[in-house]
Parts: sequence; structure tokens; C-alpha cells
Amino acid sequence: MDYVLVGAGVGAAVVVLGALVLWRRLTSDAGASQRAHEAAQEREPPVELGEIYEFGVTEFADHHSGERVAVGKVEGFVVFTEDVPDSVSEGDVIRATVTSFNRGETSADAIFERTT
Repeated sequence: MDYVLVGAGVGAAVVVLGALVLWRRLTSDAGASQRAHEAAQEREPPVELGEIYEFGVTEFADHHSGERVAVGKVEGFVVFTEDVPDSVSEGDVIRATVTSFNRGETSADAIFERTT
């Protein structure tokens, strides 16, 4: 009977420890994201309206318009690119013209020009 109680206690401790590790990982990722966002708000955008930039596509996201947009970065600055052909994949390098900034100028929207 004592072995059952000890085993149950150890099992409970493992569950609690696992939950704490998961919670810490999730909150640390959120903290890193928040710090990156705050840093982006404090600097001038490294891109200019009307200029063409070349960057790699890191992922695709759904735009508020419902369209698929390519996501990439210019000097760590996020650029969302519209009108990207279906033939473009993650990892491809594209050229796009910056058309606007978001409200806090922490990211920009662009229109696809071509792949490189």
C-alpha cells in the first residue's frame, strides 16, 4: 500500500512539473514576441513607400481581405506581400513594392513584382 501512495505522489509531482515547464515556455515565447514588437515600435522602418525590396518568403498568411499573402522580412522588418502567384513557395526570394505601413509602422504591405 505504501508503494502505491509513493507512486501516486511521484506521478502527481511529474504532472505538476510538466505543467510548470509548459506554462513557462508559453509565457516566455509571448514575452519574446512582446519585446520584439516594442523594439519595432521604437525604430524607423528600414523600407520606404514606393521602393522595391528583395526578401525571402518565410511563410504565408491569410490577409484581412481573405487573400493569401507572403510574409517576409527586410532587415528584421515584417513585410506582407499581396498578389503572390500560387507558384511561389516558402523559401523563395521575391521582389515587392512597399505600398503602405500599418498604424504603428511596425510592418508594411507590399505588392508582388517578381521572383528572383
